[in-house]
Amino acid sequence: MLNLTCLLATACLWNAPVAAQDASADDAPAPDTSAIPARPVPLFNRWQEDWSVLADERVPREPLDELKYISLSSTDPKMYLSLGTNLRERFELNDAPAFGTGTNQSDSYVISRAEVHADLHLGPQVQIFTQLQSDFAIDKAVLTPVDQDRLGLEQAFVTITEPFEQGTLAVRLGRQQIEFDLQRFISVRDGPNVRQSYDAAWVEYARGPWRVTSLFSHPVQTRDASPFDDYSSPSLSYSGVKVQYEFSETTNLSALYSHFIQDNVHFPSASGNESRDIFDVHAAGIDRQVDWDVEAMGQTGSIGAQQIRAWAFGSLGGYTLISYTWAPRLGLQFDGASGDRNPNDTVLNTFNPLFPNGYYVTLSGYTGYVNFIHLKPSVTLHPSRSLKLLLAVAAQWRESTGDAVYTQPDIPVAGTAGRPGAYTGTYGQFRMDWMLTPQAAFAIEAVHFAVGDAIRQVGGRNSDYLGVETRLMW
Repeated sequence: MLNLTCLLATACLWNAPVAAQDASADDAPAPDTSAIPARPVPLFNRWQEDWSVLADERVPREPLDELKYISLSSTDPKMYLSLGTNLRERFELNDAPAFGTGTNQSDSYVISRAEVHADLHLGPQVQIFTQLQSDFAIDKAVLTPVDQDRLGLEQAFVTITEPFEQGTLAVRLGRQQIEFDLQRFISVRDGPNVRQSYDAAWVEYARGPWRVTSLFSHPVQTRDASPFDDYSSPSLSYSGVKVQYEFSETTNLSALYSHFIQDNVHFPSASGNESRDIFDVHAAGIDRQVDWDVEAMGQTGSIGAQQIRAWAFGSLGGYTLISYTWAPRLGLQFDGASGDRNPNDTVLNTFNPLFPNGYYVTLSGYTGYVNFIHLKPSVTLHPSRSLKLLLAVAAQWRESTGDAVYTQPDIPVAGTAGRPGAYTGTYGQFRMDWMLTPQAAFAIEAVHFAVGDAIRQVGGRNSDYLGVETRLMW
């Protein structure tokens, strides 16, 4: 009897913890079986990043993540502060800026751009983004406004996003960077050292496949006489309305009307206060192995006592041989922009490229999007997922021999206006882009430009450019 009692007691003691464990398991929350969110990577526009996914403890961690996601609420992961920085260093060798005309001499230098930002989210509706910049052009012989801004306010804006009429309405106010499409004419100007900012009001409404954008801006002008002295004023303004329809995630069509004002402007055959009404149509898409991007722009208005009638177009297309080694893309680029027909009449036909992106042609700056016809076949190779190689040859002509040859962005080569000879030259381009990690990239670009008679007759010569760039983002 004693042994039976001991056995029963032992069994009770043995089973008691098991019962307690079973009860606690019933009360515990169910494990999270949802998919682990992807970790964010730095984007071209840093303000578009969303680091709230770091509120999920299952997302892999990296050093300094406590600064990428600083939670401001125990209940709302969308209330947070994120810090970040960019560093870009590029060595440039240009043996003949502006084709060596005038006083332009061979030059080699380093352009350095450092940016730091703070991105504050007060829930899903409110964002406050601030970014500082420090840009230096080390050993550059001739400094221009796009070369150096030793300490400045690059961006500082607030965005309010709200659901509205089955769509989403976003309002962005303050100093910001604006880009449209391939950035042929409205860009953040990432190629040079100092990016283009705009003191602007931006309103965007998206509903289904439709997107309507309106903006009013005073583009920021760099002064660099003292810290934080960049400015904007009514003497330079850009405003417009854009309507876009998305047929799919990769195919869209848009139309843009905008107005541009700039005071005290000088072209080779006109000067005065400039006012342009601008009409632009753009289409882009990808269909399996085929990609395309086409755009056309017309400009009317006045400068001083003269009327303005100008136009431009741009087109890129390609076919990717995905079944071949390195997936070669065969590309063709065809662009054009009007030049002044007659410097003695009352109509200016010179196209104004507004705020172009130098990357679209080459980084060398030898080609401005003014008074030119540009034909450029290319081959792009992908030896790996992170490495891209571009080989291209292009020929250029003036659209009108009555106007000058222009370099980036719209600088006339002295003495070329009115000279005979439409052909301006041929250039070869090689570019390598290597994405080492999501935070680090390396690039090389080389350009050789063989000039035509129109440039050679004013003292120009063949020109070579080399750029070697590293980019770090955190």
